[in-house]
Amino acid sequence: MNLFGSLEISSSALRAERTRAEVVASNMANAETTRTPEGGPYKRKMVVFSSDRSRFASAMEGTGVKISEVVEEKSDPIRRFEPNHPDADAQGYVAYPDINPIEEMTDLMSATRAYELNASAVQSTKNMLQESLELLK
Repeated sequence: MNLFGSLEISSSALRAERTRAEVVASNMANAETTRTPEGGPYKRKMVVFSSDRSRFASAMEGTGVKISEVVEEKSDPIRRFEPNHPDADAQGYVAYPDINPIEEMTDLMSATRAYELNASAVQSTKNMLQESLELLK
């Protein structure tokens, strides 16, 4: 594998992890959202990654990362009895998103760590390229 292919692969992973972190942040920000334009409470979203071999033909055995899709979780909303809430149903229950803040924080820490590792890989590759140029002098 050439060094430029390594940079492309790491940069694709950086983009994917950044998007993952943005989706997790959106989930956390909407954890109490009971009304959306589509109707009903906010639905938790998740990022689905897949390998992207098409962009990396020069890196023979390498693959990149691409986002296949961002999917909504199918879980039922959490119902809380709040009869005075404007979104309460006839029985006085309000539907809230089924979002676990601990799970979201774990996902965010995982995305952050993966981003940092790929940034380190980019830096290491840059250093190798610079040292290769120094050898040519």
